[in-house]
Amino acid sequence: MANGLLNTKQMSSGLLDTKEAGDYLGINDKSLANSRYTGTGIQIPYVKMGKIVRYRKSDLDDYIKNNTFNHTGETKEKST
Repeated sequence: MANGLLNTKQMSSGLLDTKEAGDYLGINDKSLANSRYTGTGIQIPYVKMGKIVRYRKSDLDDYIKNNTFNHTGETKEKST
């Protein structure tokens, strides 16, 4: 992925593989894979097609939005 830009095919489908999703979030792709496997850590929905795993860009954007804070004492209330 050159300069952090998504290629045209990925942008049109809105689906990113684990490496691309990690690059988009600025985290290691192994962190996403580990979270999928253990069910802990970063909780982002993913699409599974056989052995292929993809992340929706909209889900990544939602994760960023829901985990954006103004200061360290701020918390988001979770709905139950």
